[in-house]
Amino acid sequence: MNVFLRLTLECEPDAAWKAIANPAVFTAVSAPLMKVSSREKGGFPRAWTASGPHEVSLRLLGIIPMGHQLIDVSFTERPGGVRMMIDSGRPVSGPLKIVSGWDHRMAVSAAEGNKTLYRDRLVVKAGLLTPLVFIGMWTFWQIRGAKLKKLAPSWQ
Repeated sequence: MNVFLRLTLECEPDAAWKAIANPAVFTAVSAPLMKVSSREKGGFPRAWTASGPHEVSLRLLGIIPMGHQLIDVSFTERPGGVRMMIDSGRPVSGPLKIVSGWDHRMAVSAAEGNKTLYRDRLVVKAGLLTPLVFIGMWTFWQIRGAKLKKLAPSWQ
């Protein structure tokens, strides 16, 4: 099932691009619903790179262990000035391990008025449990989207 956001962010595309590649922004828009902690020696990098997977620990509401997940990003550009970050990681333990398919793509491009068109798509598969996983992810994506809109003006 697809979870999709299409937002106009109150910042320039370069600022939005730097923000989505910043693990601090990722943890900020995930909290307090999901607390994300790095499991790697040295913690989170300053910016996501295409240098291989990064393992994180997830806790629902900061309390309930949800397991570990790999974040494995790559970057691409598409026609029309669209920059995309693709996370092809996956859950590796805990309740989210029921997810058998994970394709997360975030795209940034220019919008009118020196703003950013931000698109965020997650395709998630979990067999017969896909509808339940979809409800949880959809809810999380709505909260995440609201936080992105709120933070975007500070990225200038």
